[in-house]
Amino acid sequence: MTAEKFFITAEEALLVIVDMQEKLARAMKEEIIERTIKNITVLIELCKLYQIPVVFTEQYPKGLGKTLEQIGNLLSEQAIEKIYFSCFGEEKFAIKIRELGRQKIILTGMETHVCVCQTALDFLLRHYYVFVPCDAVCSRKKQDWEIGINLMKDAGAVITCTETLVFQILKKAGTDEFKKMLEFIK
Repeated sequence: MTAEKFFITAEEALLVIVDMQEKLARAMKEEIIERTIKNITVLIELCKLYQIPVVFTEQYPKGLGKTLEQIGNLLSEQAIEKIYFSCFGEEKFAIKIRELGRQKIILTGMETHVCVCQTALDFLLRHYYVFVPCDAVCSRKKQDWEIGINLMKDAGAVITCTETLVFQILKKAGTDEFKKMLEFIK
């Protein structure tokens, strides 16, 4: 295993947000969903500063609702609708990922042990580097979240946290970007 796997830059990064939808969110514990939304929001703001592309999905939105307003209102792209658990089951997703040409994926969303995990495994099979901020993914049950995190780690994903990713991309203090991100990191 090389150290390259653990480093990420703005130029090679892509943020993927999986199924942060209304009905799914209502099934989560309040403090967990609030933390997840906050951290995904921080990552979106980082992406805006560095022109890092963002792709997001919705699992069967007719039944599970649209992307949460707190997240959807920050995004200019349209959600990619899907019915497969892995985002790669939807051809539009696979095409979009190829078009963007980024190799290091920041993977967030819900549920950790189902759609996030299956998507991570598919990214890894396609030789992408996958970074999973454990505080920006969630499941209804803690045990399921832990299993999802462990499966992704064992498969080769880098398990990290939101602040670690933010500071890796910022690289140094004192910049305008650093000062802007301090508004979101509390």
